[in-house]
Amino acid sequence: FSRDITSQAIEGKLDPVIGRDDEIERVTQVLCRRRKNNPVLIGEPGVGKTAIVEGLAQKIAKKDVPYLLQNKRLISLDLAAMVAGTKYRGQFEERIKAVVDEILADGNIIVFIDELHTVVGAGAAEGALDASNILKPLLASGELQIIGATTAEEYRKYVEKDGALERRFQTIYVDPPSYQETISILQGLRPYYEEHHKIKISDEAIESAVRLSDRFIQGRFQPDKAIDLLDETGAMLNLAEYVKPRYLQEIEVKISQKEQEKHILIADHDYERAASIRDEIRFLKRKLMDEERSWHKARDQHRPTMKPEHVAKVCSRITGIPLEEIGKEDQERMLNMEEELSKYLIGQKEAIMALSNAIRRSRSGLGNPNRPVGSFLFLGPTGVGKTEMAKVLTKFLFGSVDAMVRIDMSEYMEKFAISRLVGAPPGYVGYEEGGTLTEAVRHHPYSVVLFDEVEKAHPEVFNLLLQILEDGVLTDSLGRRVDFKNTIIIMTSNIGTQELVSSRLGFGNSEEMLEFDDIKNRLVGQAKKVLRAELMNRIDEIIVFKPLSMEDIEKIVDLQLSELNERIEHKGLIFVMGKDARKWLAEKGYDPNMGARPLKKAIQQYVENPISQKLLSGEIPWNHIIKIEVDNKKDELKFVVIDRIDKSKDVFNNDENNFISVEK
Repeated sequence: FSRDITSQAIEGKLDPVIGRDDEIERVTQVLCRRRKNNPVLIGEPGVGKTAIVEGLAQKIAKKDVPYLLQNKRLISLDLAAMVAGTKYRGQFEERIKAVVDEILADGNIIVFIDELHTVVGAGAAEGALDASNILKPLLASGELQIIGATTAEEYRKYVEKDGALERRFQTIYVDPPSYQETISILQGLRPYYEEHHKIKISDEAIESAVRLSDRFIQGRFQPDKAIDLLDETGAMLNLAEYVKPRYLQEIEVKISQKEQEKHILIADHDYERAASIRDEIRFLKRKLMDEERSWHKARDQHRPTMKPEHVAKVCSRITGIPLEEIGKEDQERMLNMEEELSKYLIGQKEAIMALSNAIRRSRSGLGNPNRPVGSFLFLGPTGVGKTEMAKVLTKFLFGSVDAMVRIDMSEYMEKFAISRLVGAPPGYVGYEEGGTLTEAVRHHPYSVVLFDEVEKAHPEVFNLLLQILEDGVLTDSLGRRVDFKNTIIIMTSNIGTQELVSSRLGFGNSEEMLEFDDIKNRLVGQAKKVLRAELMNRIDEIIVFKPLSMEDIEKIVDLQLSELNERIEHKGLIFVMGKDARKWLAEKGYDPNMGARPLKKAIQQYVENPISQKLLSGEIPWNHIIKIEVDNKKDELKFVVIDRIDKSKDVFNNDENNFISVEK
């Protein structure tokens, strides 16, 4: 039921413990007390609680401990193994008593129980005692010494409730190591991982593992997550390099073939030839061993070196964050952010510029690291691209629209609906499930969080937003702290946008810009009346979107047609459209009060519906180019089928019709 940690330390089977001298000294002090000499290490998973006990065992092995602890043995007790197989009442107590008697008889044993909270209730049955109640008298008297290790949450949940058990332990809190301490820990462990993976690990790779795990791997703690990242990178590098040479594989194949041949000959009672083949097999095996030895020797002399780019690659696989983001190879993309966003968002030059400047400010390191990357309030009429901007930004920064968490604030108009964001309080249905917002960000810490139509939410919801914008942290109903420091917070609103629609904006002259600035100030003023002042003060940038002009709608027609071409690309169809058709469709889908939304309906009605009918009826064949033109007599669009192979060149070089290209 146990494992001797001190013996493992003497045999050199334990990893070195670095930077935990203070905690080991505190454990030693508690163990040297006369009574209640039972330390319990409390800390988050992965901070090094078990490593501290192993460090103490190594000190005992070296006799580098006070006189009272010399010749002591640290034994790790496996409670699960003790409970396993106890069918009848009294059987578990009998095992516990036998173990305790052996410990007391020896007199030099210190028991280590990892996951100390498991002693509460272990082996309990009707009319029987659990492990904690059996051990309590011995712990108080000092006859039995136990070192425990558990997390703060489990200690509070199980041990603190039993006051009689809690008072017998002395708590020692173990905090995660600092950035520099984690680097020192990894440097101390480097020889072990180099030997295991047959590689060399550079100092830069160690620093990269600590930095990237600190920033990108959330919900876990140092040094565990940095060690895991380094270990997996070593495994990846070793597997990439560990490819057996072809000549070794050929020898193995020959041995396998000879073995089969030998078995066939033995079955035919041809023992003489079987003996001859047996000798050949022995010769081939000796040759294989010699060649493998030479190959391993050569590999050891030319071991691959782990570099920061290898660590970044593995971190990208673990977290699902694009490599460019992790490798910081996106400086050039950041500088050209306006140009990239303008490809997908039409008519909002000022909004794109304001957003790009704010994101670059944060990325350059000038932003507050304890707050979200950026927080924005998008104001503007419906259909002008506020939600679309959030989607485009998500794709630009995180590589996929899936990284956007969308919260429709019209669903949170009542006070009780707040519990859906952070989770129901204890005693209510759904308590264990967590909140919509907190769970989404906990699992995807690198994301854009969109609060759509924020003015519709209950005022109490703004208290949560204040906490997120100020501290970058939100605590859910289970007491878990959810980190928002790597998120971008976007709130959208239609407050006071009737003024924007009624004013004729969108043509770009200087007078109009003055008018726009005036209306923008009025809109921000109205937003401040509806939203709380403390919330507005914490928002990095308030961005006002203009209503779309007819020219903007025509450009959006091109974008919509490109999306249609992407959807049916696998069918071999390509749609091209001239100026006249584009203008006709834009007029049908233009409504200054509704933005670009009516355009989608117009494309469905005048393009997608007729084409779907013609495809099903066979009027339009697959694998052809479809030219969309205007039939002025009937006031509708007509679709001309062009042979893709012979006439595609004419279509794309015809300046008169000004068709969009396939690439576009």
